[in-house]
Amino acid sequence: MLSPRLTRWTSRALLTRARVPLARPAISQVQVRHRLCSSCASANPVPTKPAAPDHRDLGTQQELFMTSIYSPGSPIFLPNGARIFNRLVEYLRKQYVHYGFQEVITPTIYKKALWAKSGHLENYADDMFTVTSTSPSRADVTEAGEADEYGLKPMNCPGHCLIFAAQKRSYRDLPIRYADFSPLHRNEISGALSGLTRVRRFHQDDGHIFCRPNQIEDEISKTLEFIRRVYKDFRLGSYRLKLSTRPENHIGSLEDWEHAEGSLKRALDNSGEPWTLNEGDGAFYGPKIDVILKDSDGKEHQTATIQLDFQLPKRFELEYQAPAPELEAKGETTTDPELLAVSGPVRPVMIHRAVLGSAERMFALLIEHYNGKWPFWLNPRQGIVLTVNDSEPVLQFARNTQKVLLGTDSADVHVSPSGLAVDLDDSARSLSLKIREAKTKGYGMIIVVGPKDIANGTVTVDATGGLQTGDKPAQKNLVMTPEELLQFMKTKVDAYE
Repeated sequence: MLSPRLTRWTSRALLTRARVPLARPAISQVQVRHRLCSSCASANPVPTKPAAPDHRDLGTQQELFMTSIYSPGSPIFLPNGARIFNRLVEYLRKQYVHYGFQEVITPTIYKKALWAKSGHLENYADDMFTVTSTSPSRADVTEAGEADEYGLKPMNCPGHCLIFAAQKRSYRDLPIRYADFSPLHRNEISGALSGLTRVRRFHQDDGHIFCRPNQIEDEISKTLEFIRRVYKDFRLGSYRLKLSTRPENHIGSLEDWEHAEGSLKRALDNSGEPWTLNEGDGAFYGPKIDVILKDSDGKEHQTATIQLDFQLPKRFELEYQAPAPELEAKGETTTDPELLAVSGPVRPVMIHRAVLGSAERMFALLIEHYNGKWPFWLNPRQGIVLTVNDSEPVLQFARNTQKVLLGTDSADVHVSPSGLAVDLDDSARSLSLKIREAKTKGYGMIIVVGPKDIANGTVTVDATGGLQTGDKPAQKNLVMTPEELLQFMKTKVDAYE
């Protein structure tokens, strides 16, 4: 029950006066005694550095994901985590429109013959899972009559090569850019598995660009621009670029490798971004540019990657038709009509590209980067409606407000045509307690409904938890109708999408 003084407060006043108590330090302070002499001593508290945010702890607190002994290294995303994951994917899909990517969906398992053709079976077998049939009558068999084995895909590139090879291609068609969010599986050592940063099943915002030799540097420059735009939107701060060159277990000729490494170096130089050389750490099929981010504890993680590949197009015999094919293959052009009159097959260049990298690893970095305080468009708890008291008119108006924000007439609070995540707390507890709890849980907007709000047909909103880059800080005690609030919230989401 509210005290006599509290009953005189309006919902707006309560929203202003509610305060969240200071969080208890993650690590208690240590008292250190320095003995100066036998007759005197002083006690000086020495503050310790607070523990860095840990995505595993925050993931549990905010009900984002869980793990199971029945599938080690395969995180299970809970509803809140799935909301964030899906918004990351939706955000990238909207960027693909601007960067010319077409999304494809490819199988999870392929016959091992495909991995032998791509070179993965020879160079990556220890990291792959084998799939076999438990029913001999249903198993595919090889020409020798043996049961055919399959492999869970660790990468999408062979499947995208199959798509490119399925049609005849002209130089006018290139560049062709495929994107794929299919799940990938890699057999990481069990002792190395950790939260979302080291897993066995994961998703990449995977993309492959098939281009002409004279388009390489332009495509790499566009990809670097793509990365800059996305990392700016996520407010990830500075990152470093690293060029990794030919490893010992490489495939292909030295001439191809030198050509590929030279193209990446020129693109990096032209980007104006600082970069470092990491000799001998490229992929077995080509050199690569990696984006390196630090987590909240100072540990570095590789996220985005750009890899140049001359080898897979050869292994899959990919080609396109172009005039003056010999010059085309060297990335050179001509105006000689005799040379242009002759067309022939040319091998495309393949660029492997991921902007977020592993979506799971990026998710972990974002959890720690935001320390659980999500930007409004990503927040799985975008709003909560709180009631001043439990009178029937207040409860009814609060429930109707939630329905307006969810965009539904249904009593099912999980139905949300508006796409917003809005909860309701109509418990009989004090409003100040409910506000403190809502702030602790990280709600973006706290919406209060009281008797005076009903009379005006409005609600009182504290939107300070939903501030984003470019917002004005004065977003407390906003008074608006539920319909106006709906548009206000959708505008915040649309600003990033």
